[in-house]
Amino acid sequence: MNKATKSIILAVTTTIGATLLLCAEDWPQYRGPRGDGISAENVRIPWPASGPKVIWKKPTPNGFSSFAVSGGRVYTQVIRDLNGQRREILVAMDAATGNELWYADIGEAKYDSGGDSGTQDNRGGDGPRSTPTVNGGKVYAFTQHLKLFCFDAASGKTLWVKDIMQDFAGRNIGWKSAMSPLVDGELVFVGGGGAGQSLLAFNKTTGAVVWKKHDEKITHSTPVAATIHGVRQIIFFLQSGLLSVSPQDGTALWRFPFRYNVSTAISPVVCGDVVYCSAGYGVGGGACRIVKNGSQWTAEELWKIPGDRQVANHWSTPVFKDGYLYGMFSFKEFGRGPLKCVELKTGQVKWQQPGFGPGNVILSGKHLLALADDGQLVAVEATPESYKEVCRVKALNGKCWTTPALSNGRLYIRSTKEGACLDLK
Repeated sequence: MNKATKSIILAVTTTIGATLLLCAEDWPQYRGPRGDGISAENVRIPWPASGPKVIWKKPTPNGFSSFAVSGGRVYTQVIRDLNGQRREILVAMDAATGNELWYADIGEAKYDSGGDSGTQDNRGGDGPRSTPTVNGGKVYAFTQHLKLFCFDAASGKTLWVKDIMQDFAGRNIGWKSAMSPLVDGELVFVGGGGAGQSLLAFNKTTGAVVWKKHDEKITHSTPVAATIHGVRQIIFFLQSGLLSVSPQDGTALWRFPFRYNVSTAISPVVCGDVVYCSAGYGVGGGACRIVKNGSQWTAEELWKIPGDRQVANHWSTPVFKDGYLYGMFSFKEFGRGPLKCVELKTGQVKWQQPGFGPGNVILSGKHLLALADDGQLVAVEATPESYKEVCRVKALNGKCWTTPALSNGRLYIRSTKEGACLDLK
C-alpha cells in the first residue's frame, strides 16, 4: 500500500468517525432524547458472529428501570439491602467502566408481585419500574410511591423532594406507579395527585409548583412531550384516555377517549399529527389525527381495534418510521410474543415474527434493535416488506422488560439480574 492510498484511507476513516461523532447524543431519559425510542446515531450492523464487544457487565438486581445516559454516566434504579432492609436505590455508574460512582436511597422496596410473571428461569425480579431522567446537571427519580427526587448528577446530593401522596392528596394505582419523570424546558412533569391537582408541573431547578390541574387517574404510562401543528404540548395517557396539555399552565388542548382496564402502560406514540395508543387486558389499540382550527383542537379517531391479538401492547411501546409502527405487540405471551410491523393509518399487521415476548425496541437508522424478554438482542431491518433479521446475540441473563439505551455508539441494556454496555461503534 503506497503513501497516497494510506492518506486516502486515513481521510475517509477520519471523515466517517467525525460524522458518527456529530450524530452522537445522550440518552437522558426513558425512550431516549426525544422520548420516541429513536436514535440519531447509526451503529455498526451487522456485528461479528460472536456478538458486539462487551465493554462491561455489572449486577443490576431486580426491577424494570431502564438506563439513562448523560455526561459520561449511566443511571438506573435497582433494589439493594441496606441495614437489613430492602430499599429502592438510584445508582450512578461510570459509562465507560460500569463502576458505581454514587447511590441514593429513595424508598421502601416492597412490591406486590405485579412484575413476577414470566417464563422458565425468567420468573421473579419485581422491582422499580421507573427510569430516571437527566437534565441540566440534575437527575430526577420518581418512585413507586409517587415521590419525586431531584439530585445533583455529579455528587448525588439531594436537592429537593416532592411527596405527591402526602402533599398533593395522591392517588396511586394498583401495582404502584411505573411513570418516569418528564423534563421539558424548565419544567418537570408527573401525575398522581388528587382532584384538581392530578397532573403537576414543577420548576426543575427549585422544585416550586408551577401548576397543578385536572381530576384524572394515572396509569402506568410515562407522558411524552411533542410539537404538533407548531405547538409544544405534554401528552398523558390516563385512565380516561389521551390528554394533551399546555406545558406552560396545564390547560387542556385536546382529548382522545380510550378504554381503560386493569393497566395501561405504553407511552403515546406521536407520528406527525397522528397519535397512537394501546393497552392489554382486551383493550387493543387505536390512533387519532390531531386537528387545529384557530385555537380549537380536536382528536379525530382514525381507527380502534379491540382485543389482545392484533395491536395490543402490554408495556412495550413501539417506534414509528415512514408510516409504520414496529414493536412487540402482544399480551402476556412471555417468551413467545411477536415482533410486528403495523400500518399506522389502518392498524393492519404487515408482518409478525414470534419469539420476542414483552421486550422493547429502539430504532437506529434503518435498523430496529430489539431486546427480547429472554435477553436476546436482535437487529432487524425496519421495512414493511417482511421480517428481515440481520443478526442476533444472547446478550443478558434474567428477565428483560427494559428499553435499550443508545449513546455514543454504545448500547446499554439491563435485565432483572445484570446490566451491560455493548460496543456498536
